[in-house]
Amino acid sequence: MSDVAIRVEGLGKEYHLGAQKQRYHTLGDQIRKITSIRNLLRRGKRAESRPPFWALKDVSFEVKKGEAVGIIGRNGAGKSTLLKILSRITEPTTGEVDIHGRVGSLLEVGTGFHPELTGRENIYLNGAILGMRRSEIVRKFDEIVAFAEVDKFVDTPVKHYSSGMYTRLAFSVAAHLEPEILIVDEVLAVGDAQFQKKCMGKMGEVAGSGRTVLFVSHNMAAIQALCTTAVHLRSGHVIHSGAAGPVISDYLKDTSGQGLVGMEGMRVADGLQLTEIAFAPRGFPSGSATNLTLRFRADSNITITGLCVLMFSTQDVRVAVADLRSPDGPYRLKSGETFSINTRFPRVPFVEGEYKIGLYCEANGAGQNHLDLTTLEIGPPEQPPPVIAYPPSYPGFVEIEHSSPMVTINSNSQEKS
Repeated sequence: MSDVAIRVEGLGKEYHLGAQKQRYHTLGDQIRKITSIRNLLRRGKRAESRPPFWALKDVSFEVKKGEAVGIIGRNGAGKSTLLKILSRITEPTTGEVDIHGRVGSLLEVGTGFHPELTGRENIYLNGAILGMRRSEIVRKFDEIVAFAEVDKFVDTPVKHYSSGMYTRLAFSVAAHLEPEILIVDEVLAVGDAQFQKKCMGKMGEVAGSGRTVLFVSHNMAAIQALCTTAVHLRSGHVIHSGAAGPVISDYLKDTSGQGLVGMEGMRVADGLQLTEIAFAPRGFPSGSATNLTLRFRADSNITITGLCVLMFSTQDVRVAVADLRSPDGPYRLKSGETFSINTRFPRVPFVEGEYKIGLYCEANGAGQNHLDLTTLEIGPPEQPPPVIAYPPSYPGFVEIEHSSPMVTINSNSQEKS
C-alpha cells in the first residue's frame, strides 16, 4: 500500500488577465460590454490582448501520509492557488494531482458556510460538504462548539458572527471531523493569540495522529514548530522542497533585503523615508563591535517620538531592541531636511548566525513596524569560551554575561558547595 497522501506532477494554472471568456447573458452584462467598448473608442484605444499569467508552472512534489508540510513563499507566489487546486475548488490547466484520503480545508473565512443558517445548521452543512456522515457530525458536535467557543451563539445565524467567530467555527469543523488531509491557509491570522495557539495545538494533534497537514503561513516560527517538511514557491515555481529547516533558511535568504543604500528609500512614517541602513562591518564575530548608520529624509514637517532598531531570528522571533530615542526629546524635522543617526554597539552578544533587522518608528503620534530591512551576519567568536558547544537548534540567542554559578548538591544529608 502506498504511503503517499498527495502527488503533484507538472501542475500549472493559467489565467487570462483582463479577458472574459464567458458569454454575456444578461442585459446588464451587455450594457457594461457596450459601455466598455464605447469608452475605449472615445479614448482612441483598441482593446489589446494581454499575455496569459501562470499562477503555477510545472509544480511537482509528494507528501507522505502523516506529514505536516509548510507551503511558504512571498505574496503572489501561488500558494493559495495551489491549495485551491488541492481542495478541488479550481481545476488545473496542466499537470495531475493524486490525492489519497478525505480532505478538509480552510482557505477563507466562512468558506462553505451559508450566512442565513445558524452555527448549528452550518456545522451539519459544512460537515456534509466535507463528506462526513451525520452520525459522525453528531458525535463530534459538542467538541466542535466548545473548541470554537460559540456555545451562546450556536443557534444564531452566522451572518451576525464576527470574523473571529466565523474563523473559529470554520476551523473547528474542518479539524474535528477527522479528515485524512487537513489543508489550512493563513486565514488563522485573523484570530487572536489564544485562538492561534489553540489552532497550532490542534494541527499538531492532527499531525501526531498520523493524518496529513498542509499549512500555508508567513510565520516561519509556526512553520518550524509544526511542519517536518516544507515547499518554497516563487512566482509559481517550486524553488526548494525538503526538510523544513533548510527550506525556511533558503526562503529567508531569498526574501532578505541587502540594505537600502542607493535605493529610493522606504516610507517608515507619513512624511518620512528611510534612505539608508548600514552596519560597518556588516559581518563580524560574535561578541565584537559594529557601527550602525541610519539616514532619513523628511517629506513634510514631522516629529519623531520613538525610534528603535529591532533584531529578529531567522524564524521571525524578536531577540533584541536598540532604543535610539534622544534624551533631549523628540527629533523634529522640517520638510526637505535629511536626518542621520550613527551609533556603536561595543559588544553584540549574539551567537553565530544570520539575523534580520527591522525598524520601529513612531512619528506624529502613529507607530509603524518595518521588518526585513537588511540582514546581519554574525560569525563565530574569535576566542570561543571554554565550554561545550550547544547544538544549532538550541532555542537561545543571547549569550548572557553572569558570575560563576554557585552549585549546591545535597547527598546523604551532607551539603557540598
